[in-house]
Amino acid sequence: MKQPPRDCGNKTLGEYGEEIAVSYLKKKKYTVVERNYRSKCGELDIVAKEANTLVFVEVKTRRNALYGLPQLSVTHFKQRQISKAALLYLAAKRVGEVNARFDVIAIFLQDNETPRIEHIRNAFELSY
Repeated sequence: MKQPPRDCGNKTLGEYGEEIAVSYLKKKKYTVVERNYRSKCGELDIVAKEANTLVFVEVKTRRNALYGLPQLSVTHFKQRQISKAALLYLAAKRVGEVNARFDVIAIFLQDNETPRIEHIRNAFELSY
């Protein structure tokens, strides 16, 4: 997958990172159920299944560490937004009792190098 241009905007960079994350998850035998699920409380980047667990995945992509590591941008406020969106997702899809967790996939891109991917399982608990 060709890297986006250096001067691309955050939206394009984020979309590129999500493509990398989906590819990574599929290689790890996850089933991607939904992408970019939007609700009034926010967006879920990726909803996937691993065995019997529904996994809500937040993807953060950075080109450099100028603003810190990508995973550090999943603040408590962002965790609350993701949690609320996940609860709305479960209600809208009429999902009953299910094991669920919140993961973060942090992607660090450097020019002409293979992206560094850090998958943080159970990155945070439900917070609302």
